[in-house]
Amino acid sequence: MADKNSVRRGGRRTSRPSKRDKCDTPNVTSASSDVASTDSASTKSYVPQENTCLPSSERTVIGRELSPPTKEVPSSIPSSKVIIQKIRQKIGAKDPNDLEFDNNVRPEADGSEDNDPDIEELSKLRCPSVCTEVIAEKEKRRQKRQRRCADYPGLAFGRSVFSSDTMMKFTMIYNELHNTLNSQLKRAESEVAALNRRIQLLEEDLERSEERLATATAKLAEASQAADESERQRKILENRSLADEERMDALENQLKEARFLAEEADKKYDEILSKFNMKEAGLSYILIQDDSQEEKIVELEEELRVVGNNLKSLEVSEEKANQREEEYKQQIKNLTNRLKEAEARAEFAERSVQKLQKEVDRLEDELVAEKEKYRDIGDGLDLAFVELYGY
Repeated sequence: MADKNSVRRGGRRTSRPSKRDKCDTPNVTSASSDVASTDSASTKSYVPQENTCLPSSERTVIGRELSPPTKEVPSSIPSSKVIIQKIRQKIGAKDPNDLEFDNNVRPEADGSEDNDPDIEELSKLRCPSVCTEVIAEKEKRRQKRQRRCADYPGLAFGRSVFSSDTMMKFTMIYNELHNTLNSQLKRAESEVAALNRRIQLLEEDLERSEERLATATAKLAEASQAADESERQRKILENRSLADEERMDALENQLKEARFLAEEADKKYDEILSKFNMKEAGLSYILIQDDSQEEKIVELEEELRVVGNNLKSLEVSEEKANQREEEYKQQIKNLTNRLKEAEARAEFAERSVQKLQKEVDRLEDELVAEKEKYRDIGDGLDLAFVELYGY
């Protein structure tokens, strides 16, 4: 480490402290500038010790590109112009020319080791800010003037005072930048946590949408089964109605036959009654003529009784047929009402199926929209990562 940090200038070999040793020991000057080193040490005592010796994880050079943090940092970090403006407000400079070095301060003598690594790193920074360009130009001039002779005793003294003031300003700038970056990092972490919560909520909404879709699909399947069952029952009722119509036709035929038989019986009754009247008119003659006619009369009476009984039975059967006809009409009405109710249930089931299908389509559209939102959020996060690591 001593070979790497040693610098050979003007024929003299001087040891330059490493960055690890810099946090524990002050800057070492050349032997020819003891007064300057004493003044520099006294001036640097105003700088807080906690800012000059920071942990290795927090030590950064002002203007150096910070390594990307482990957590996501959004693209809302202020630009270099905003940071430089805050630095001007902190220091009290209103114009970029206010940050120029004092022309009366002489450069450091050759062989001196009071070099400011922060200024060197700031001069290497390629920032579009005017203040940084001015500081870089002055640093180049200072490095050119360092090659002059070190015999003049006031060079190191003036440079040490300038370096102390600059170190104080740069320490303030470093603290401001450090606080700004910490606040921005905390804000970025909160935004990332909010995005994660939003993604989790979107995933939960997606799961609920999928559950509703599954429920709607199950209801649609149940409605389809109910519609099939209603269709099957409708077909059964149609078959039953056809069978009832066939039975009604058969009963109507039987009724027509019964009426025809009743008319025939009435005709026969009229004929028998006319014959009976004729025979009753000639009965007196027949009774006188022959007793055998009495048997014929008895037979005729029996026949008349039988015909009367038959007529009564026909009347009863006709009444029963009328009652059956009324019952069949009532059954037809009931079956017709049941058929209408079945058709109404079938129409209601079809409307329910259509509503469920519309609901399913709507849920599918919502699912596609949620997927698009989720994809947009993922693209936004990827873009944020790209912009973050692009800095």
